[in-house]
Amino acid sequence: MSESSTPDTERILSEADIANTVHRLAYEILETCRQDTPALIGIYTRGVTLAKRVHEVLRAAGEDLPLGTLDISLYRDDLDNLGDMLPTLETSEIPFDLEDTRVILFDEVIYTGRTTRAALDGLIDYGRPAKIELAVLVDRGNRELPIQPDYVGVELTTTRDQYVKVRFREDDGKEGVFISKKP
Repeated sequence: MSESSTPDTERILSEADIANTVHRLAYEILETCRQDTPALIGIYTRGVTLAKRVHEVLRAAGEDLPLGTLDISLYRDDLDNLGDMLPTLETSEIPFDLEDTRVILFDEVIYTGRTTRAALDGLIDYGRPAKIELAVLVDRGNRELPIQPDYVGVELTTTRDQYVKVRFREDDGKEGVFISKKP
């Protein structure tokens, strides 16, 4: 049974909605960063996909910005709670100097803020950016840390017993944003 047809799952964004939202995020970044040349860094896994999609839109608009990836696995604060479900380590790739660079971090969903906190810790190991901003496809609220995104595709009002799933063709073979009850 697909996610879109389960009784406890609701599709929030379709593939077309995601494409439109990515374009809007890209042009908002372009407008906001008119005086700078920011670097885009995606947080594994789906933050990387989001960053690549925004990068493609910007490149088509004539802006070829630096693009990197960041694995935050070793910076997570919940490793002791994962038991045998340890995250798969990916390769961070930041092929440019971060010193005095405006960096835009990408993640598909912001919830508690803990992923972003881990990404900030990891990013600082690579240098000292002039400014760090956050772009997300979905802001679902319920923060535990004082972290807010600068660029938001969609804001959802959710409860802690709900789960927001972002699926990208590149990572999952299907596309959409879904909300469901946690199992």
